[in-house]
Amino acid sequence: MLHRHPFLSLLTGGYLVFVGWLTLTPQPIGPDQQDLVVRLLDALHRRGYAASIDYDRLEFLANIGLFVPVGMFLLLLFGIRWWWVAAVVAFLLTAFIESAQRGIPGRVPDGRDLLANTVGGLIGVFVATLLTLPAAIRRDRARLVTTRHSPPRRSAR
Repeated sequence: MLHRHPFLSLLTGGYLVFVGWLTLTPQPIGPDQQDLVVRLLDALHRRGYAASIDYDRLEFLANIGLFVPVGMFLLLLFGIRWWWVAAVVAFLLTAFIESAQRGIPGRVPDGRDLLANTVGGLIGVFVATLLTLPAAIRRDRARLVTTRHSPPRRSAR
């Protein structure tokens, strides 16, 4: 799998390193950054945009967005036939991250993050499945036509 798709493997690895850096290093959002996000949300609200989004909802949506590419990359690496493996690995990855955060100063594991990351991974698997399904169907049809028209194999004696 990895040797057949070296560029995709490299891209996936790079994104997973980014996710690891973002989630497994002691760099929580400080009061200054949190205040900036709240002020930006307030500015949007005053202009009539994103009225239903508060800080907690924005953080939840950001966690979903962070894991959509994870699900997509995993599906592309494993293949459409193994979509369920990509979904399970996305869940296991987020469960590992949330468990590891217990020992990282300034990090707080949260069940909502587990839910959001898993949902993001599942969305990524679903989107990648939709995008690759036509090509997978064409490959299967071509394979079926090839096997129908190939001469029967003779057994070696």
